[in-house]
Amino acid sequence: MNYLKTFPIDQLKIDQSFVLDVLEDPNDEAIVNAIIVIAQKLNLKVIAEGVETQGQAKYLLQQGCELAQGFFYYKPMPIDDIKRLKSPLRSQH
Repeated sequence: MNYLKTFPIDQLKIDQSFVLDVLEDPNDEAIVNAIIVIAQKLNLKVIAEGVETQGQAKYLLQQGCELAQGFFYYKPMPIDDIKRLKSPLRSQH
């Protein structure tokens, strides 16, 4: 936790091991929620790794985690395919 004060960081990542069971495990839920609150209080972006279901994505968004990555959004792909993608958030506006 000391690194949050020591290093010039602008985001915190929620490890996929906590995201995996966030809907079933109260301990994972508590950890995820704490990370989000800490990030918000420190004016840091928070990104969730390993989002695989719509339920996980919805829960994280409801808690204030607006950035996420994982198979729910896209499977791994070559860089040229990624460059051709439009952001799902931008394409809605």
